[in-house]
Amino acid sequence: MNGGSITPEFLGRIPLPQPANDGDKDQRGRVLVVAGSTSVPGAALLAATAALRAGAGKLQIATCQSIATHLGLAVPEALVIGLPETPSGEIHPGGAVQLRERISRCNAVLIGPGMLDDQGVSALTADLLDSDPGPAFVLDAGALGSLTDIVAVLARHKGRMVITPHAGEMANLLGVDKDDVQSDPSQVAGQAASLLHCVVALKGPCTYIATPDGATWTYNDGNVGLATSGSGDTLAGIVAGLLARGVSPLEAAQWGVFLHGEAGNRLARSHGPLGFLARELLAEIPAIMADFRVS
Repeated sequence: MNGGSITPEFLGRIPLPQPANDGDKDQRGRVLVVAGSTSVPGAALLAATAALRAGAGKLQIATCQSIATHLGLAVPEALVIGLPETPSGEIHPGGAVQLRERISRCNAVLIGPGMLDDQGVSALTADLLDSDPGPAFVLDAGALGSLTDIVAVLARHKGRMVITPHAGEMANLLGVDKDDVQSDPSQVAGQAASLLHCVVALKGPCTYIATPDGATWTYNDGNVGLATSGSGDTLAGIVAGLLARGVSPLEAAQWGVFLHGEAGNRLARSHGPLGFLARELLAEIPAIMADFRVS
């Protein structure tokens, strides 16, 4: 692997798998999104909807019990699991017990969007990952904080994992200054990929995708309008949806970053460079994927 720039021409050489015309939703995979809190329930909605927009066939959302019904109404396509919650309105780490069997029957699992209790989400993430390798995982936001404490657990998943930190989250993850991340993002992304045995998508004005073997790709064609609340949740959901379809972790990260960026570009052209919303990115994804099929 030599790395390089993620462009339409590059992606044209690694097309997404397409289900048979007579295939059912099982053929497109099952994704579980573990996300949200009473303060940020919308993160679960954004990430989960993004997974469907990326083509996943079946969707489950696991979130706090008190907001589960509301999410079920907001995302009627999903099966929603209400989990025990803490007094502060976060998913209780003990909820892992309810999720283990479901995870074993999923193709992809996303953990982290909208989860604000660093200690709680770290404990939940470690518990869910400490299982036999099976589905591919996407870890985002709160799920990233303590990954360096469970490196041996991550290694058992044999690279079937994508993490999607921004510079601040990466700095916290590695215990370095944010300036250190921003001064050499390619090197830092590669360091994290090697340490954590996963694919890293280090988000920023230029996004760096790195693999444990040292290869790095860049995507530099997005726009400043993507720097908006909820945008990262949509990216994580897109990647999870692609993983559910059977796309490899590296290609899911490459395609996910491109689809997210191109959705922003299309909205910038139709709405203006600033002010479009993260939820508006979602409806752009199917058309972008379809354009590759007819080009």
